[in-house]
Amino acid sequence: MIFGVLKDIKNGEYRVIATPSEVSTIIGDGHTVLVQKDAGKNAGFSDEDYKKEGAEIVGTMEEIYQRCDLVAKVKEIESSEYNLLRDKQIIFTCIHPAAHREEVDALLEKKVISFTAEDSHRYGSPNCEAAGKQGALMGLESLLSINGGSGKFVSGLAGAPGIKVLILGAGIVGRSSLQVLQSLGAWVTVMDVNIAALREVGKIYNEHVNTQISTKYNIKKMLPEVDLVINCVKWPKGSKEFLIDREMVKSMPKGSVIVDISNDFGVIETFRETTHENPRYIEEGVVHYCVGNIPGAISNSTSVAYAASVLPHFRNILNLGVKEACIKDGFLRRSLTTYNGYLTHEETSGLQNRPWIRPEDILEIADKKLDYAPTATVTRSNNFLKI
Repeated sequence: MIFGVLKDIKNGEYRVIATPSEVSTIIGDGHTVLVQKDAGKNAGFSDEDYKKEGAEIVGTMEEIYQRCDLVAKVKEIESSEYNLLRDKQIIFTCIHPAAHREEVDALLEKKVISFTAEDSHRYGSPNCEAAGKQGALMGLESLLSINGGSGKFVSGLAGAPGIKVLILGAGIVGRSSLQVLQSLGAWVTVMDVNIAALREVGKIYNEHVNTQISTKYNIKKMLPEVDLVINCVKWPKGSKEFLIDREMVKSMPKGSVIVDISNDFGVIETFRETTHENPRYIEEGVVHYCVGNIPGAISNSTSVAYAASVLPHFRNILNLGVKEACIKDGFLRRSLTTYNGYLTHEETSGLQNRPWIRPEDILEIADKKLDYAPTATVTRSNNFLKI
């Protein structure tokens, strides 16, 4: 098969989906690899680096789409790419389909086989770790007086106390933020709805980190004393209630900071997405840092880690084909989003009110011995399509 590495074109995105290491492995499996010119440049990988491993460098994304059987990139398919998609082509990228109806329309219309990368990670995405760790550092930078913040130093100084931090969510993102902030001397409280996750946090840090059940009451009570809030909560799409409403933001000290890593509408009422070029705004006296692709700021490290994590998916698809790959890996199977004109993603069906068909049924593998994977979302849909 022919594997294509696209240059990401989303504003502020500097990562690449495959480094020369992955290219070398795929070529070693007997496949051809095309890499778009300068695809890895912003992550520290030159065209020459790819050529040394046997890749062919091509000038445009049009040629990648035209020639390749499997096309991969980091972020969503942009509108300028829709007409380049073609029948039965395999696409692997972070689609975020439930939130991007127009993108799903294009994938269905062009009858491509698409996988949404964010649902494919058996051990959690390296992007989550990167977002949590770098998001914590961006929060500390936002606290600087020169950025409109309170001017407090993370661990304090002799005679001046360190900062108080509230981390919402004890998943990979939240624990990664905690690792950075606690090691630098911040006074941290972690909130989650999962008692087991909070117990694990306490165990790891010898109870030197405060934990609380995440409720609006507990958050509201704490916010007037908090210097930095790190939001790592994956919020149910379509929810009508804010976890932190505007009045709660008003209660925070002037110059305090909110870093919204999750970027889900509904958690924080004052949220609006920002970019690396203009990352901050001040609302209700609070500095907001809401960049949607924080890992892009550490593009080399994130690319190396992320590319390594998705290489098994690429190899399974290229070496075995889509059907056998989805039998072998349940996490890849659950990430199948569209298949030859049919929606195969349950969350998208539920939130966009579209009929869908299970991957197991469209691939005709329900009777096979399938690798297990838990569902990727709490959203359920019985709006099944009959074929």
